[in-house]
Parts: sequence; C-alpha cells; structure tokens
Amino acid sequence: MPKYLGIDYGSKRVGIAVSDPGLSIAFARRHLLNDPGLMKKIEATVREDEISEIVIGLPVSLSGEETPQTAETKRFAEKLDGHLRSAGLNVKLEFIDERLTSRMAGAGVLEAVVRKGKRRDKGLVDELSAQIILQNYLDMKKNQII
Repeated sequence: MPKYLGIDYGSKRVGIAVSDPGLSIAFARRHLLNDPGLMKKIEATVREDEISEIVIGLPVSLSGEETPQTAETKRFAEKLDGHLRSAGLNVKLEFIDERLTSRMAGAGVLEAVVRKGKRRDKGLVDELSAQIILQNYLDMKKNQII
C-alpha cells in the first residue's frame, strides 16, 4: 500500500518522515546529510517504502513572501523530480507551507529529550520538522482542506 514521504529540506541536513499505509500518521526517520548521495538515498526510501507522493515543506517568511531558501527548496524539488523520473519512478511532488515548523520542532525536542547534549542535535529538529510537515499535510487532506 502506497505511503507519503515528508521532507524538510536544508542545505546541511534533510529531515524525512514517512506515513503509515493508511495515510493517517507521520513517523520521523533519521535525517539525511545533504551530500552528493542525497538523491540516491531519497530514491531508495521511495522504492523501499512504496512512496506515491512526496510533500516538501516550503519555507516562506512570516508574511508569506518567498525567501532565498524558498528558491533553493524549489530547485531541490525540481532536481529530485528529474532524478526520480530518470530512475523510472512516477511520484507526485507537493509543497506545503512550513512556517514555524522548525520552531515547533525545537520546542518538541526540548520537551521530549531529557539529555541536554542530545537536545543540541540539530538533526532531531530536522526529523521532527519533517514529521510535522507530513502530519499537517495528512490532516489537511483528511479534512479536505487541500
């Protein structure tokens, strides 16, 4: 049964989350390093988890305007789409507004992680951000908001 993949794109790390087969719950996965092997790693996840749709958090300013990170994220999405198509994978890509997800994720890490040293792991914030992005999308879709 197909699942969805949530992505929180960053220039150093990429947070990812995968839905359950019923498209109700998002589960954070270990973040990926944004290195030359990133596209292959995402492709492997798409294949292994039978991903049918990818939801990418689109960073915009609080006023809703595009930022340099918005443009970088859109370039990443175009590159990812091209890579997946050339690999024979037809996966739908969607964007969702990710305003404040990093702040929410940071607060979640502070609340849930006991060890101070582990709280400073920025990868945890990326992972939780991807989970929040995907869960928001799943909830909106379930409630017919999108």
